[in-house]
Amino acid sequence: MTYQALSASLETCHWGFFDATLAPVVTIASGSEITIDTISGGPQNLPGEGFHIPPELLDLHAAGVPAMPGHILTGPVAVEGALPGDVLQVDILDVSLRQDWGFNYLCPLKGTLPDDFPNHHHTIIPLDAKRGVATLPWGLELDLAPFFGVMAVAPPPTWGRISTIEPRVHGGNIDNKELVAGTTLYLPVFAEGALFSCGDGHGVQGDGEVCVTAIETALQGKFRLTVLKNKELTYPQAETKTHYITMGMAADLERCVERALRDMIDLVSERAGISREEAYMLCSLAGDLRITQTVNREKGVHMMMAKNLIDARYTQSPRAPDF
Repeated sequence: MTYQALSASLETCHWGFFDATLAPVVTIASGSEITIDTISGGPQNLPGEGFHIPPELLDLHAAGVPAMPGHILTGPVAVEGALPGDVLQVDILDVSLRQDWGFNYLCPLKGTLPDDFPNHHHTIIPLDAKRGVATLPWGLELDLAPFFGVMAVAPPPTWGRISTIEPRVHGGNIDNKELVAGTTLYLPVFAEGALFSCGDGHGVQGDGEVCVTAIETALQGKFRLTVLKNKELTYPQAETKTHYITMGMAADLERCVERALRDMIDLVSERAGISREEAYMLCSLAGDLRITQTVNREKGVHMMMAKNLIDARYTQSPRAPDF
């Protein structure tokens, strides 16, 4: 296994877009670990005196705001051997803060209630990495649970250059708060090398991310990127230590629910060795549908199923094959 580190810089960051023709900034072997630094926010999001601002963020601002609004991402990272039709396994080994502040904003015509708040509202939120808390303006301390809002491979080449704002089949702005250190994300590959990028660091977020943003901040992530040749996957999935996660992203929340549910039915049926009808029943009895986010034009829903309910059943079922 090899290990590399990728810093955020003018040369390693792309702002606002995904594009399958974007050249990789580094190439690693499948199964290698890589540490990736990220930055977040435009000039309007900077704090006042007394906070640490990563110098590369100021460099990026000085180079000019992007033509396509979106997130600042570090990458892409090419993984040797990855080809369209494969799956990229993204093991999230560690996530840590790179600065002592984050920001949150809400504004007219955006968010889950676009007509309810006519004024811009921007808040700098101090972050205490040692204590693991964020302090809100009225004194409330929230426990931090950092994760990357955006993790993605390159989109299908026929799409051309697309915004980072909408989550889609290649991943992107998923904004799933479950994807903290110790979890794994699976992404279908559409371009040679997979071309993994990440960014949109969040200090903490609720399901829904309703006001447009979480606590946006700069993070460092440690990942293991592995190419899977024998895993069939047509849409992003994930797993925590205790749960399997399926996802649906669409402009309509009902479509999101249907996608996440259908994929969970297939997953449960396969892993538990039960019929699709039985899997559908179990999803109704023990699966949890959660609203991932409602603010990225393409909304998100994810479904969670406890591993012990289906993995244990698989080993005990009289219909399970012998190994």
